[in-house]
Amino acid sequence: MVAEVRTVAFQGMDVLDIDVQVQIASGLPAFSIVGLADKAVAESKERVRAALHALGLSMPPKRLTVNLAPADVAKEGSHYDLPIALGLLAAMEIIPKEELAECLVLGELSLDGRIREVSGVLPAAMHANGHDLGLICPLPCANEARWAGDLEILAADGLLPLINHFKGTQTIADYKALPKDSANDEQASPERYPDMAQIKGQENAKRALEIAAVGGHNLLMVGPPGAGKSMMAAALPGILPDLTAKESLDVSMIHSLVGALPEGGLLRKRPYRDPHHSASQPALIGGGQKVKPGEISLAHNGVLFLDELPEFQRATLESLRQPLENGQTLVARANMHATYPAEFQLIAAMNPCRCGYMGDADQECTRAPKCGQDYQNKISGPFMDRMDIQIEVPAVSLADITSARPSEDSAIIKQRVIAARDIQYARSEDYFNGAQILNCRLSTAQIEQICILDEPSRKMVNDYAEKTKMSARGYYRVLRVARSIADLYGDADIHLKKQYVAEALSYRRRFV
Repeated sequence: MVAEVRTVAFQGMDVLDIDVQVQIASGLPAFSIVGLADKAVAESKERVRAALHALGLSMPPKRLTVNLAPADVAKEGSHYDLPIALGLLAAMEIIPKEELAECLVLGELSLDGRIREVSGVLPAAMHANGHDLGLICPLPCANEARWAGDLEILAADGLLPLINHFKGTQTIADYKALPKDSANDEQASPERYPDMAQIKGQENAKRALEIAAVGGHNLLMVGPPGAGKSMMAAALPGILPDLTAKESLDVSMIHSLVGALPEGGLLRKRPYRDPHHSASQPALIGGGQKVKPGEISLAHNGVLFLDELPEFQRATLESLRQPLENGQTLVARANMHATYPAEFQLIAAMNPCRCGYMGDADQECTRAPKCGQDYQNKISGPFMDRMDIQIEVPAVSLADITSARPSEDSAIIKQRVIAARDIQYARSEDYFNGAQILNCRLSTAQIEQICILDEPSRKMVNDYAEKTKMSARGYYRVLRVARSIADLYGDADIHLKKQYVAEALSYRRRFV
């Protein structure tokens, strides 16, 4: 007797069809799983055996073979437990095989027969919906799966209810027919970002942060300890527009692959990731034994904050250069190639030197400015060239700390950012065949089309470039920032005024 159940394997963002073929044949009692299965899949037979025993069912004393086809695709994860168990039950003629023919199955089994949640349910549900299949998944993952569209979702918390459902003695309702829990429609634990009004002083830095939010620009802040760099970075997501429906779905699919969705709901707020400076290159870029997405992909459509920038390993920082340019990362391994999206906004912070007080005559060390040069030289020129905005963040004065003067809160700034982005999108739709493109993603040809300099502005940029030896990449990044400044002023004219260009040039500082 042979039974087949459909499930999936994940290769990066790609979802591959997998047929779980279960055969019960005469021979010495044995239970084998073949088809390039990893350790977690190979251990499925013990979890399946224990779950069936908990329900009072015994394994047939015959030769059991489970083939995961195609056999040359690596199978990883615990979500193969449930399809193997259902395939075995179908082969034992306990449940009808026909009931499983049009369903995609995922789930991990406990030893007592309960079905545990697994990662990757949202992309699996999207795949099932695209192939006109139903979905059988753990009950805790059903809320996640329902966002995939109009598909039948059979969600159960145990193996016994599924058996009774297929035998007709119990009915498990289609999960989408159940009333939606409005509390789960939003992110279960909304992020609490610092409000911009809580940041004392630092008006120039807050201005630069707002411009960075308008165009999605990379930003580097250099200043002494306690100047508020980390707080400003954490406040940035609070002034960014909320995710659109498509962005929310894209971000949620990535987080689903690592099992990081909040109680199965979609992510509504822009991701904010701040890995420690000891993070390895695979942790940041993606990879590892199972080729999982890294921090830059988890920050897709959001913010990646790197504090204490020079303390990161140099090779780790250099690996960011390509994703910063093309918005994706390709993780290549001997047995797998996986591509993950990585359109993130990089915010970095660093001290001017190792002691942190270079430029302060009362606190700087005796090696200044040599110590600052050595410290900042840990960041390569090509990496620095990709930072659109580079600003100095001075220490906060006591007058600013004790001042009762009110500051603008994040909600007010967010409205200006949204208005400026609306100008960007309207312009890009007019010039680039309906595409909505942020200023930070403008190509060279697009910049030359919508960022036209008059003669005084061109001379100013040329003089600056000659004096500082600015690269071609730096030149176009200046124009992108100038374009965002114009949008923030509500100026949609493709001819950039000199004042916008001058301000953009002021944000490319040299600190030593």
